[in-house]
Amino acid sequence: MLACVAVFSLMDAVLKTLSAHYPPFQVAALRGASSLPWLLAWALLSTGIGPLLRVRWPLHLLRGVLGITMMAAFVYALRTLPLSTAYSIFFVAPLLITALSVPFLGEHVGPRRWTAIAIGFSGVLVVLRPTSTGVLTTAGLAVLLAALGYAVSAITVRVLARTDSTQAMVVWLMTLMALGAGLLAWPQWVPLRLEHAWLILGLGIAGAFGQWAITEAFRLGEASLLAPLEYTALLWGVLLDATLWGVLPDAVTWLGAGIIVASGLYLLRREGNRARATPPL
Repeated sequence: MLACVAVFSLMDAVLKTLSAHYPPFQVAALRGASSLPWLLAWALLSTGIGPLLRVRWPLHLLRGVLGITMMAAFVYALRTLPLSTAYSIFFVAPLLITALSVPFLGEHVGPRRWTAIAIGFSGVLVVLRPTSTGVLTTAGLAVLLAALGYAVSAITVRVLARTDSTQAMVVWLMTLMALGAGLLAWPQWVPLRLEHAWLILGLGIAGAFGQWAITEAFRLGEASLLAPLEYTALLWGVLLDATLWGVLPDAVTWLGAGIIVASGLYLLRREGNRARATPPL
């Protein structure tokens, strides 16, 4: 999960760069199409074609719709928001995953963990202050939409993992994203520039590895434990913003992000204590 966050942060920097030149749905289509060859080759070499065809199609189609919506909304937001600000708003996703893991996955979340989630949401509200740089902008709302799509998609991975392979989940997500977002982008398609070829190549490699890592993480681990690890994205966002675009988060964003990260660390500590207290079967 930590490796996934690092790689996806680099990928998001590429997405932000491409968003200045291409429409959101086109960037989403490039995200899927550039990663698909790498993931398809890995899937065919590791499991063959059979497991890719024996899947639960309704849930895969749902993940495709969620993936297109999430990616296009996030790319749209990155056109105007710094990575660190977008990440701070997107931190609502791990809190949503932890909350949704109760009704959909049957995972146990005790009162102290619910309190930590509530505190985390208060930190999100600090970051989403109703100002010109807060949630009242279309970019802020787009990040919230992306976070919701991501949270639901992460829950579906846990459900699909009971019957479908990791290979099938990542291959069909990228396929549906490439085709669906490509069709939506076609009327306003912008010809690709040769100087962006290396960015699209890097996008494909980083996206393929990151997609495999996050799918495998949620397949093997408990969603409510893995979700807070995504808070490390803020460190990468600040580093990339400062290095590539020369911007840093303001004091209010730091405050809100700090509250969210603190709640996430508490959730991790509680989960660790609960795991140690559970006797082996």
